[in-house]
Amino acid sequence: MKKRVFIQTVTAMALAASLGAAQAQTTPIKFQLDWRFEGPAALFLQPAAKGYFRDAKLDVAVDAGSGSGAAVQRVASGTYDMGFADLAALMEFHANNPDAPNKPVAVMMVYNNTPAAVMALKKSGIKGPADLNGKKLGAPVFDAGRRGFPIFQKANGIGNVTWVSMDPPLRETMLARGEVDAITGFGFTSLLNLEARGVKLDDVVTLPYSEHGVKLYGNVIIASPKLVKENPAAIKAFLSAFAKGAKEVMANPDASIDHVKQRDGIINVDLEKRRLRMAIDSVVASPDARAEGFGQVNPGRLSLMASQVSDAFGTKTRVNPDAVWNGSFLPSKAELNILPPVRK
Repeated sequence: MKKRVFIQTVTAMALAASLGAAQAQTTPIKFQLDWRFEGPAALFLQPAAKGYFRDAKLDVAVDAGSGSGAAVQRVASGTYDMGFADLAALMEFHANNPDAPNKPVAVMMVYNNTPAAVMALKKSGIKGPADLNGKKLGAPVFDAGRRGFPIFQKANGIGNVTWVSMDPPLRETMLARGEVDAITGFGFTSLLNLEARGVKLDDVVTLPYSEHGVKLYGNVIIASPKLVKENPAAIKAFLSAFAKGAKEVMANPDASIDHVKQRDGIINVDLEKRRLRMAIDSVVASPDARAEGFGQVNPGRLSLMASQVSDAFGTKTRVNPDAVWNGSFLPSKAELNILPPVRK
């Protein structure tokens, strides 16, 4: 009897030790989203909910964000290990903080095209970029579309415009009321927000930057230099798990919204399903993404964007494209083959 108890005790201790060792090998990752828990956040919440990060020996905490600039800052400060942010915001941080010791780097392209667009009501008479001459445009000061507007402006020969600043919740309201002639914003955000304010989508003119001569990249996954240096394997594991989850999201977008609902119980489920599908179609599985390959960048296009951002944002130094992008952590081509078939 004593022998049996001894064996059971030793076995229990060995099991506890092995569990402790397994837990010790798990790497905690604090991940900062660019915005609130809306449809596109499912791309990150799916692999978390399905345990793909956990299977990769990662303990990932995904937090809502308050803009790409803030996401870059929080990863740069060390508050977060990784994040999701507009590549232009990352470029701007690099060029304006050349001596900063902790400049995050982009490790995977997710939004191959910027979601930025100009939106106006048809009754304004605005039909194309040229009609924006002399008009009053509205957007928060940190809006990616507003920051990148000089590039859109130059590409389309637009003259001077007047800007009106407001908090994000008021942007679409002011357009609906006629207090501004047009707004900039992410198409899949502002269009649905306008609809929620009683505006029919048939009454909206949308001018996506990507369809009017501006080939800016959109959002990327970023990593802290500390993580790059000390645990590159964790970044590789994160990207592999993310790709697995993102493939499922794109194959069945509607089902993945359940994971968003779990993080924010007051979302409009049907609205977020539409938002996610719009994001997938317009910027994740776009023709450019299919041509370049999901997760990757075209060096020439990256260099052009670096130059355009330097000029448009008036940065202290020129953006070095080689300093903002590190593709060495990307999964294999087979793992990155996640885009859904082209719908006919």
